[in-house]
Amino acid sequence: MVGRDLAKEVTCEKPYHWTEKLWELDVGAQLIAPRQDAGRDKSRPYKVVAYDFGIKYNILRGLVSAGCDVTVVPAMTSASDVLAMNPDGIFLSNGPGDPEPVTYAIENIQKLLGKKPLFGICLGHQLLGLALGGKTYKLKFGHHGGNQPVMDMSTRKVEITSQNHNFAVDTDSLKGLAELSHVNLNDKTVEGMSVIGKPAFSVQYHPEASPGPHDSQYLFNRFVEMMKG
Repeated sequence: MVGRDLAKEVTCEKPYHWTEKLWELDVGAQLIAPRQDAGRDKSRPYKVVAYDFGIKYNILRGLVSAGCDVTVVPAMTSASDVLAMNPDGIFLSNGPGDPEPVTYAIENIQKLLGKKPLFGICLGHQLLGLALGGKTYKLKFGHHGGNQPVMDMSTRKVEITSQNHNFAVDTDSLKGLAELSHVNLNDKTVEGMSVIGKPAFSVQYHPEASPGPHDSQYLFNRFVEMMKG
């Protein structure tokens, strides 16, 4: 696993538009009619481009339910192509494997930082850390399962989270570049960060997996608030 770029093996082949919201008990699956033109949908006013490094569909559902109009693009899509789509925000998805070999994504994120609000989950979180000039490392024991306690440092609230990763961001390598926003209460590893001076944040865990079950849903709304400016 170390040194292997697995994102390129699982990413989509071409861009696509996502139109499904989160499942609801009284409604079930909710499909939204696709746009008929390049304009904005009033029910989903925030245009988001989501990089697919191995994206989970429930993340896309969470973004749509938060008011985002989501277009998914392959992992290798250039920063210039993404910016040409004029999104309000850019999402960096989860994915498998070691983040360090995914050099094309790191370079693209560097070009996107400060241009548009960024939100990363899991591998996207690690890639953001590397794009800032930080370091990642392989955990002796990976974090796996749906009962991982994480504290939001801004509210001191504890979230029960779902996790499935073997690498982590080295917080010491990001001093002056990013602030610790979430911490793992089992081993004190970084679970989230906010970039200093730029509209970008990320978490290591999976808010869409609902282990809490809704402890971490606020993160999608936090991204929307960032896009509102």
